[in-house]
Amino acid sequence: MAIKYSQVALSLAAILSGLIPNTGQSADDMEVIEVTSRQRSENIQNVPIAITAFGEQDIEDMGLERAADFISLTPNMTMVEAQNAGTSFITIRGLSQVRNGESPVAVSVDGVLQISPNQFNQDLYDIAQIEVLKGPQGALYGRNAIGGAINITTKKPTDELTGYAELDLGNGGLKAISGAVSGPVTDELSYRITAQYRDFDGLIDNVYLGQKVDFQTDKNIRGRALWYLTDDLTADFRLAHGQTRGGAVNYIFQPLFGVNDANVADLDIEANNIGENERDTTSAAIKLDWTLDDVTASFIVAADKLEEYLSGDQFPYSRAISANSPFGPNVFDGTQAQYLDVSAQSYELRFTSASDQDLRWIGGLYYLNTDRFISSFTGLDLGKGIPRITKNPDIAPDISPATTYLSDDNHNTAWAVFGQLNYSLTDTQELSVSGRFDSDKREQTNTTPLKYSATSGEVRSETFDKFQPKISYVYTGIDNISLYANYAQGFRSGGFNQSGVGKLAEQAGLKGVNDLYKAEETSNYELGFKGLFPGASTRINASLFNTRIDNQHYFVFVGALGAQVLTNIDEVSLIGGELDFKTGITEFMDIYGAFGITDSEIKAYSLTPADVGNKAPYVPEYTINLGAQVTAELLSGWDTKFTLEWEQRGKQYWDPANTSARDAIDLVNARIGLLRHQADWSVNLWAKNLTNEKYLAEWVLGGFAHPAQERTFGLEVRWNME
Repeated sequence: MAIKYSQVALSLAAILSGLIPNTGQSADDMEVIEVTSRQRSENIQNVPIAITAFGEQDIEDMGLERAADFISLTPNMTMVEAQNAGTSFITIRGLSQVRNGESPVAVSVDGVLQISPNQFNQDLYDIAQIEVLKGPQGALYGRNAIGGAINITTKKPTDELTGYAELDLGNGGLKAISGAVSGPVTDELSYRITAQYRDFDGLIDNVYLGQKVDFQTDKNIRGRALWYLTDDLTADFRLAHGQTRGGAVNYIFQPLFGVNDANVADLDIEANNIGENERDTTSAAIKLDWTLDDVTASFIVAADKLEEYLSGDQFPYSRAISANSPFGPNVFDGTQAQYLDVSAQSYELRFTSASDQDLRWIGGLYYLNTDRFISSFTGLDLGKGIPRITKNPDIAPDISPATTYLSDDNHNTAWAVFGQLNYSLTDTQELSVSGRFDSDKREQTNTTPLKYSATSGEVRSETFDKFQPKISYVYTGIDNISLYANYAQGFRSGGFNQSGVGKLAEQAGLKGVNDLYKAEETSNYELGFKGLFPGASTRINASLFNTRIDNQHYFVFVGALGAQVLTNIDEVSLIGGELDFKTGITEFMDIYGAFGITDSEIKAYSLTPADVGNKAPYVPEYTINLGAQVTAELLSGWDTKFTLEWEQRGKQYWDPANTSARDAIDLVNARIGLLRHQADWSVNLWAKNLTNEKYLAEWVLGGFAHPAQERTFGLEVRWNME
C-alpha cells in the first residue's frame, strides 16, 4: 500500500502525542549524549540531524559485535550480507548499495574516512561510540555520503593502567577471544593495544559435499597512541590490521528445483565447489591537533591497503561439472573467482573555531589518491577445483579453463574544499550553512589480455564533481524539546561499464545502458523533533523526509548482451519518516524502539519505461524494532540483566519490475547477563535469530538465492581490569 507524505506525518504525530510525557523539568539531570557528527563535540539533542547513537554501555548491553547488529537497530536502515565478507549492501532511507557499486554512506573511524566499501563489514571490538547520521551528509563528509554517514570511535588510550579480556563460545563451533590493555608510557604519552580472534565453523550445509559453507575466521589487532607534545599540540596515532578467511558465493539457483521465488529459503546448497574468501586490510593514520588561540588546526594523514580474493562454484551452482550439466551434455557449468587490490593515501587539513562563540565555523581541504586493480574470472567446471586467479587467467587451464576474464587498473584522484558556519541567532535558535565541492577523477586502463577483450589496453578517463550545499535551522526554545529543519544535496560518483556495451545495447534496442554510468545525485528536505524528558526518563526523536534521486545506480544483468552493468534509474522519489525512543517504565525496566517507513516510487527509467510507478529495489516498506531491558538482583552481589529485542523488516522488492518481493521477516534476539557489583566480571548468555527464521539474505533476478544466517547462540565471559 502506498504511503503518502501526509499519512506519514499524521502517523508520527499520533505516536508522538501518546509518548511525550507532560513534564517541565530540565534535561540537565539526564544523561547527555555527546556526538561529533558536525566535526565538533555537541549535545545530540541540539544537532539538526537525525542520529542514532550507541554509547559504550549500549554496545556492551546489546552485544553489538558486527555492523549488522547496530544497523538492525537503526530505523529505515538495513544491510544484506551475501557473497563474501567484503560485500555488504546497505540501504538507508531508500538509498542502496548495489553490486560493484559504492556505499550510500561515508564511514569514518576515529575521524578517518574508509576508502573502500569492502572495509566496512568487520568485527566491532573495543568501541567507545557509534553514530549513524541519516540524510545527505556530503557537505562535511564528501562524495558517497549520499544517504548518510557512520562515525565509529574506538576507545582512547588512558593515563592509568586498564584493560579487559573476553571469551565467547557458541554453536557452530564458535570460539572467540578479545582483549585490550591501555596505560601510560610517560605523563605525555599513553597507548592502547587491542586484539581479537574469532573462529566459526558454520551452520549452513552443502548437502553434496557434506561440509559447512558459512565458516569464517577473523584475526584483528589495533594499536593507538596519544602523545601530548605540548599544551597546545596533540598527536593521535592509529595502526590496524585485519585478516578474514571464510566461505563465499553460497548461492542456490532456484530453477534447478523448479522454483523462482524470493520467499523460498529451504532449498539445499549442493555445489561441487566450496566457496572461499580471503581478505586482508591494513590501515595507518596520524592526526595532529594544534590549538592556536580560538582555532584548532587538524592535519590527518592516512594510508590504507586492502586485498581480497574470492572463488566458488558458478552458474548453475550445481553438483554437476561441464560434461554433465543439468542443462544437457557439455552445456556450461562453471567456476568463478575475483581478485581485488586497493591502496590509498588521504590527506585532510581542517580548521575549527572554538565552540563557545556565537559564530562557529569549520573550513578545510581534502585529497585522496587511490589505486585499484580488479579481475573477474569464469571457467569451466571440470570437477578439479578452482585455480587461484589474480592477474593471469591462464594459470591452470587443466584445472578450470577460462571462459571469460576481465581486469582493469584504476587510478582515482579526488579532492575537496569544504566549510561550515553555525550562527546562534538567539539563545534558542541556530542557523547552519555548509557546503563542499568534490571533484573525483577516475582513470581506468583495460588490462585484460587481448584474447579475452578486443579493447585491451584502452584507457578511459572521466571526472565527476559537484557542490553539495546544506542549510539547517534548529529551535530549542521549548522546554526539553528541539525542532529542526534542513535541506541538503548529495552525490555518488559514476564509473565505467565494459567498453562497447553501450553501442551493443543500442543495437539490441536497449536505451539506458552505456559504457559510462552517471553520478547519482539527491536533494533532501527534512523536518525533525528531539525530546528529552527526565521526569519520565524518556528520550524520543522523530523526523520526516522527502528525497529526490536523479540517476540512481542499479545493477542489472542484460541477457541479450551477456553483460553485467551498472545503469541509472533516471528518477526516484522517497518519502518517509522515522521515530525512535527509550523510556524507563520503572526503576528496573527500560523499553526502547524504532519505527521507520519509506514510500519509494520510480518516476522515470529509460532502460525499462514500463517500470515507472513501481517501488524502488532493495527498499523495505518499513522497519520496526522493539526492545525491553530488565535489571534485577537475583543473586547476591550480582546484577541480572534481561534483554529481549524484536525486529521486523517490511516487504521489499529486489528489482525495478517488482516481480520479486520478499515478504516481511521477523527476527528475535535475547540476552541474559550477570554483572558483579564491583563491575570487574560479567557473564552473558545470548541468542540471535532466536526463533530461527528462515529467509533469504539476497535474491537476484532469475532465481539466484543466498540463504541468511541461521540461529546462533552462545556464552560470553568478560573481565574488566579497573
